[in-house]
Amino acid sequence: MVSFPLHRDDAAPEENWAATPLVPASSVAGAALAVVIAIMTFLAALTAGFALLLTQASHEWRGQVGVEMTIQIMPRPGRDLDADSRKAVEITSNFAGLSDARPLSKSQSEELLAPWLGAGVDLGQLPVPRLITLRRDETKPLDEIGLRSALDAALPNANLDNHGVWMQRLTSMADVVVASALGVFALVLTAMGLAVGFATRGAMAGAKEIIQALHYVGAADSFIAAEFQRHFLRLGLRGGVLGGCAATSLFLALGAMSRHWTATAGGEQAEAMFGAFALGWNGLAAIAALSLGVAALTALMSRIIVLRSLRQLN
Repeated sequence: MVSFPLHRDDAAPEENWAATPLVPASSVAGAALAVVIAIMTFLAALTAGFALLLTQASHEWRGQVGVEMTIQIMPRPGRDLDADSRKAVEITSNFAGLSDARPLSKSQSEELLAPWLGAGVDLGQLPVPRLITLRRDETKPLDEIGLRSALDAALPNANLDNHGVWMQRLTSMADVVVASALGVFALVLTAMGLAVGFATRGAMAGAKEIIQALHYVGAADSFIAAEFQRHFLRLGLRGGVLGGCAATSLFLALGAMSRHWTATAGGEQAEAMFGAFALGWNGLAAIAALSLGVAALTALMSRIIVLRSLRQLN
């Protein structure tokens, strides 16, 4: 870093010069900017991390729902639901592309409807369809049209649901949430960039006389810009690493806590929504890359602002 003489000690046998850098290495403004960068990095990492968790959970939802299908045997006058259920199982058990067909018992149907109808409801008095869950054989193709035709021919009161509408809604919801998270992520980075821009202009204003002197004696603009770039790179690294470490610690703590919450109703809902809060190595690497990217962005913005200001000075 370039240094400038401030005074000379004439009593010394050799020339000793006290020096100061073009941009002070430690100052209140620099420390405040490092804190701001740390907070912004923390918020950006949280937003990106939760978006990544939701994306992973969405893939798991679609994977689980996509391999299952449901047959609904609708109650109709003159139809025996038990016999129709056995017939549907017989048809699907011999159908290529399906690995399992399992009818839900009366007690299982009551458990599914208990949150809405309450416990102990007698389903015999209600027109509740019988459900048969099917599981695809992922090693063999399934002729879904042929399966529907076979069911329609034998059971006019059977309805095959491939969960396509449910999967579409899940995908749409996940896409909206992820897009919102990316929007917040972009806003956080924009706010951080504005803070770096104000800090750079403030540092230039504090060293205005020195910059003008260097400029008039022929110092290259790139040389002056490099001094600011190195200074803000250090601040960006300090803030980025602190913010990234804080976000990583939070995700690790949430992952450890979620393992204890799994047995509770709230824990099951959170795990269904976000998974086990396990970012994995890919997520942790993304946070590390974000921290380094923040430092690089801070240095690059300061360099661009300084070069633009020096061109105006010319």
